[in-house]
Amino acid sequence: MDDDAMTRFPVPDRAEIPDDILERIDEETEEAGFTPNVFDAFAYKPSHFRAFFAYHDAVTEDTTLERPEIEMLIVTVSGINDCLYCVVAHGALLRIFADAPKLADQLATNHRSADLSDQHRAMLDFAETLTESPGDIDDSDVKRLRDAGFSSEEIWDIGSVVSVFNLSNRMATLADMRPNDAFYEMGR
Repeated sequence: MDDDAMTRFPVPDRAEIPDDILERIDEETEEAGFTPNVFDAFAYKPSHFRAFFAYHDAVTEDTTLERPEIEMLIVTVSGINDCLYCVVAHGALLRIFADAPKLADQLATNHRSADLSDQHRAMLDFAETLTESPGDIDDSDVKRLRDAGFSSEEIWDIGSVVSVFNLSNRMATLADMRPNDAFYEMGR
């Protein structure tokens, strides 16, 4: 697999990318040691880049959830959606944040077979329903999360992460976004 950001749409040349987006890409490159392909891919449409990463930052930074829980949600949803980019990239982040080298692979294939607390199993069961059958979500689903110990704000945050990554998965699939080779080895 090559390291192109995506195959179905052109990746813009740096000279074509607005300065504020270049600044964000450069910050991410410095932090990661490479440029995650999602940044080059979303630079294809600058207004969408800005909106997507503003929402991404909100759901990962302004939250009551712990970072490993966020990554658990992302990997589970991405596995359900068969999103290669997000399974690989966020699988790497989950391995690092949770210090659990096997968990991402378990969640990407079947969260019910992973070694999880009852609370996290309830969270991921909810994520599965919201992903596969959003019209089926009702008060009983929210009550199960409350009964598992999640606050109203945490339930909102769970729903936000699941929703934004359902969008992300669909865009990554449309664009045929490719995971960077570096993600495959991180946290192993």
